[in-house]
Amino acid sequence: MVRPKKCRIVDAYPKVSSFKPVGVKGKTIELGLDEFEALRLKDVEEFEQLRACKRMGISQPTFHRLLLDARRKVSDAIVNGKVLRVQGGAYKLGKV
Repeated sequence: MVRPKKCRIVDAYPKVSSFKPVGVKGKTIELGLDEFEALRLKDVEEFEQLRACKRMGISQPTFHRLLLDARRKVSDAIVNGKVLRVQGGAYKLGKV
């Protein structure tokens, strides 16, 4: 039996929840709010990984997996011209 996902703490909802290349129809990639938060903390806020994972209330390996998945999805959307939608994921709003 699969263990249920622990909710990750997210500071706030993104200001923009969808990115779409001009003239593109169809293919959509979903980026979870927890993945979005991992990207924001590590790449935008420039948190060290340990600080970021504590902020989200998760372990370092979990944070690392989230970050890898998020970067793969964003790269796929940019390189292959897909719509990127931020929604879903195992999260709760608030701060540690």
